[in-house]
Amino acid sequence: MDDTTAMPSVHLHYWAGARAAAGTASEEVEAATVRQALELAGAGRGAGFARVVAACSLLVDGLSAHQGDLDALLTGPVQVEVLPPFAGGAGGTPAGAGLR
Repeated sequence: MDDTTAMPSVHLHYWAGARAAAGTASEEVEAATVRQALELAGAGRGAGFARVVAACSLLVDGLSAHQGDLDALLTGPVQVEVLPPFAGGAGGTPAGAGLR
C-alpha cells in the first residue's frame, strides 16, 4: 500500500452527554479533516448523535476548534475532545454546529 494515501488517525474522546449519545467513551477513525472524522463517527448513529455533537465544543490536541478549523487538512494523528455544554450560559456558535 502507498503510504501517501494513508489518512491521519483521529482519536475522538466523548464527554458526558456526548458519551451517552455515542454509546462509547472514545473511538478512533481515519479521516482527512476533523469534520470528516465526526461525520464518519456519526454514520449509523442517527440524528440524536448529530444534534449532540452540533451543540458541543471541540478541543483538537488541547486547543479550542472553531468552524473553519474543522475543514483543515490533518497532517498527522490528532486527539479530539467532544465536550457538550456542562452548565451555565451559552457563548457563540459551538464548533460542531452544522454537522449532519
